[in-house]
Amino acid sequence: MNIAIVASAGSHQRHRILAVARELGREHHVTIYSRRDNTEGKPKTRVAPGVTLEQIDVGPARELPADDELPFLNDVGDHLMRRWSQDRPDVVHAHTWTCGLAAVAGANELAVPVTQTFHTVDISHKDLELALGRRANAVIAGSGDEESALIRLGVPRGNIAVVPYGVDTERFQRRGPVATRGPRKRLLHVGALTPDRGAQTVIRALQGLADVELIIAGGPQPEDLEHDGDARGLRGLAEQLGVADRVTLLGQVKRSAVPKLMRSADAVVSVPREAVTGIVALEAMACGVPVIASAVGAHLDSVIDGVTGLLVPPDSPARTARLARELLWDPTLRTALGYAGADRARSRYSWERVSQELVRVYEAACA
Repeated sequence: MNIAIVASAGSHQRHRILAVARELGREHHVTIYSRRDNTEGKPKTRVAPGVTLEQIDVGPARELPADDELPFLNDVGDHLMRRWSQDRPDVVHAHTWTCGLAAVAGANELAVPVTQTFHTVDISHKDLELALGRRANAVIAGSGDEESALIRLGVPRGNIAVVPYGVDTERFQRRGPVATRGPRKRLLHVGALTPDRGAQTVIRALQGLADVELIIAGGPQPEDLEHDGDARGLRGLAEQLGVADRVTLLGQVKRSAVPKLMRSADAVVSVPREAVTGIVALEAMACGVPVIASAVGAHLDSVIDGVTGLLVPPDSPARTARLARELLWDPTLRTALGYAGADRARSRYSWERVSQELVRVYEAACA
């Protein structure tokens, strides 16, 4: 199958898109088309066996917000149409609504089926997203929660396929190096430091957890933490609550270091107000580390409460503390959740499984 993927180079989903493309490239020919957003690299690059990246020279060579890309989408669509007239793909997969507009423009006259992933429903562009959702041969949602949002938007239920966001089960697994740690029980939070991502909730929960440390990985580079407003706010909150000596902010951590950091924790707490991908919980599960996750978004699919992790409402520090206390002082429960989480991540969320499900959606769209 000849698969064309249209994606923004600066997309926060870029890592996942590349990972799935590499898996698809084992048996199919995949080309990723992206508007050039930098001055580096060749127009065409082989990024993996069976996978080629083609950069389209349209507009300024820098990252642009979605709305600022609009004036250039017709030119991107024209480029795609010329390119696909020479090498017609069997199916197109567009990521985000801007890429969807360009993909539809490029595929329309060639009668190429288009599948669409939004990643998140953008209310400010709901009319465009609805039009794309109805035009696409299939709309691919990452979770049941995203599927519900698309249905509320007006996308026909029968036009939606749910394919979960995957996790690298080769990198994130139970066995492997473990980051150094002290004698205290350890909770880990990975992600942005903004209030909506839940780090404040975990710091507040620490009040009710004696002899427990909290490691927070994410935000700016370590040397920039003291100048970051969110980091200063978290440190101020920790001091105000009397837990500052048990809270460590690491700043941005290299992706290669995240698995060993997760394996050093007794539990990973991921309690954002929204969880579009739920990737932190998935990565922790794949490492065999028990998870306390907010009962929102993709977590509702990936975390089976009491089986592969524990669910808690967002912004609930007291309840988060209670669940953490039960988990940290019950090694049998930690072991059971860890094994079950790792098994679920490997069997349901591996790149191989995700790519197989995508191929089934592509084949149905072609039919």
